[in-house]
Amino acid sequence: MKRVKDIPYFKNIREIREYSFGKFYFFDGLVISEINQGITFNWKMAERAIKAAKEIFGDEMPVAYISNRVNEYYVVPTDWSKFFANRHRLLLYSVVGETKGSFASLMLEKIFFGSSINKFHDIEDAISWNLKQLKSKRAKDFINQNGLSPHMK
Repeated sequence: MKRVKDIPYFKNIREIREYSFGKFYFFDGLVISEINQGITFNWKMAERAIKAAKEIFGDEMPVAYISNRVNEYYVVPTDWSKFFANRHRLLLYSVVGETKGSFASLMLEKIFFGSSINKFHDIEDAISWNLKQLKSKRAKDFINQNGLSPHMK
């Protein structure tokens, strides 16, 4: 499986934050995580990544999150309720990879996330799709904020 540092898109990176539990790559509205082997990823860890995203992107930018599961680790799915209780916004959530036990974990995450989770087998496909969705969202927001008709050219 490909790591972020090994793909051509890496040159577009804005910032990297490395923690004891994993690395987070920040692009324009896109956060990609690579959590370390054997970690149980919980709310305290997620808070650190959220704080970094706010520092880098601000509070208003729509954010897409990609979990590049290059290692086997666990997620505490019930911590998604803490995410929403703290009024955090996440436009898109995608998972890349096929690790042992990831299907069961993904099913639990879907229950607590409350929105669709997009699944990919390749990190470059996930980045491409998420960037396209972010671009579309920004275009719609621009039209709405400026009172333009979506049919105007």
